[in-house]
Amino acid sequence: MSTTNMAASSNYWEDLRKQARQLENELDLKLVSFSKLCTSYSSSNRDQRTRSDSVGSSHDNMLVAMTTELEQLLTNLTAVNDKMAEYTNTPGASSHNAALMHTLQRHRDILQDYTHEFHKTKSNFFSLREREDLLGSVHRDIESYKSGSGVNNRRTELFLKEHEHLRSSDRLIDNAISIAMATKENITFQRGMLKSIQTRVTTLANRFPAINNLVQKINLRKRRDSLILGGVIGVCTILLLLYTFH
Repeated sequence: MSTTNMAASSNYWEDLRKQARQLENELDLKLVSFSKLCTSYSSSNRDQRTRSDSVGSSHDNMLVAMTTELEQLLTNLTAVNDKMAEYTNTPGASSHNAALMHTLQRHRDILQDYTHEFHKTKSNFFSLREREDLLGSVHRDIESYKSGSGVNNRRTELFLKEHEHLRSSDRLIDNAISIAMATKENITFQRGMLKSIQTRVTTLANRFPAINNLVQKINLRKRRDSLILGGVIGVCTILLLLYTFH
């Protein structure tokens, strides 16, 4: 009977892990699609929204649906993690508690990263949309003034040219932000992968002290690569801003 209970308990834990991995994979794909949709909304559809409200409404509906789906996936993954935490406290799991807690902590870290990434992407999108709505309102006021008064003097032309220049600069800045967000997403994903690998390597290093030197070299290499990548991104951003405003 004890053997049967242990087998059932082990199967329950494996089922929870399988559910967690499946939800994590779905979240990873959905977050990438959500980020791309936000970037597309802020960069390529601005002019279309000024011409047709239906395009903006379609994007809004897609974003609302994807936001709801992501929130549901995060809720489901949180529930699975809670069940795994409850399982680690059962008497039958005490003999393997260290390994179970290590696995549970890894899934919690992944959930925390996905939750943070979702809320940050959503917050960035709402900030961009508010700014674009303001620019769109200014543009509509200008068009209304042109059609209502019929005045097309030199001052109005200069003002419109300056406005178009500002819109062009804003598009370049949006593109730079989109590139930075995409780079950040890629780095975040790689960080999660490296974190998992580092945990395994650290475990091996604790078992085999001869690997410690190799782990230290890898850490130094990773810090150097991070500094180089940060420097390159900073220089490219500064050059782009200098080119935009000069």
